[in-house]
Amino acid sequence: QVQVMESGGDSVQAGGSLRLSCATSIASWCGNAALSWYRQAPGKERELVATLNSAGAPTYADFVKGRFTISQDDTKSTLYLQMNNLNAEDTALYSCKVITSRCPISSGPGTPVTVSS
Repeated sequence: QVQVMESGGDSVQAGGSLRLSCATSIASWCGNAALSWYRQAPGKERELVATLNSAGAPTYADFVKGRFTISQDDTKSTLYLQMNNLNAEDTALYSCKVITSRCPISSGPGTPVTVSS
């Protein structure tokens, strides 16, 4: 089974930085995992921010390229999202999602980010 819990959300000024964390627990029988960060702003659809595929290769939405970095610790138990040069449009509830080959998709409750201009 898979367990997921996000943390690190906060209120920051425009131009500031935050690092979000997603603690993951993935049973070995679930197989390889792809991990993603999503966000949902008030009144808007949820959107994909960044993905780390099962081979460890990152991909990013155009609106965060050059500002956000997705990474994982060496033990593969924590997923990070380093967010730099934040702007008001980045205000949203950020959540991570884990997709494995053998277990149900899992997402956490999310962590809120508020950017004030």
